[in-house]
Amino acid sequence: LMRPLQGCRGRGVVVGTVPLCLAAGWALQTPGGVSLVVPQPNINATVTQNILLSVEYSCRGMATIQWKHVSSWGTTSIVEWRSGNYVNISTVYKDRVTTFENGSIQLRNVGMRDAGYYFVTVTEEHGTNAYGTIIVNVYEIIYEDLHFVAVLFAFLAAVSAILICFMWLCNKSLHLFQKKTTHKLTASTTEEIELETIEC
Repeated sequence: LMRPLQGCRGRGVVVGTVPLCLAAGWALQTPGGVSLVVPQPNINATVTQNILLSVEYSCRGMATIQWKHVSSWGTTSIVEWRSGNYVNISTVYKDRVTTFENGSIQLRNVGMRDAGYYFVTVTEEHGTNAYGTIIVNVYEIIYEDLHFVAVLFAFLAAVSAILICFMWLCNKSLHLFQKKTTHKLTASTTEEIELETIEC
């Protein structure tokens, strides 16, 4: 935001600021002129996702908005419309594009071919233009990798279960072995005591 009153009051900048203030005021009063803002110039998406190519334009008169897609497969016109009037959507994008009053478009169900550069041109009725670019990267969901991870997880779970069972069996066998050894020792001790009693 410009603050001409504060800027024009300073002594050291009076000479430079006054013409700047006057020029800014003149530009605001001049008919015509269009501005365009692209808040998100890079978009990452996965296949089948919906994406919003967001822009915001402003102008004094009527404007025509045009979107084009440029990729390694060529240049394709997506949509063109005049604010408050007709909308001309390319047949390739007929069921996949939604337009918004601020100049944005939504692209549904993106595929790998939708990656690339999206150029928007806003032309004001007095002939002034504003341009914007959005780069879209589209990534595949690699199901083979997910399948491999699932199989690996199942394999590790099975190995863990087998190891737990094996440890349980070892523990049980050790417990039984200790019980038998203790029983034999008790039996042999009892026999020795009986033998000593008989000898006596």
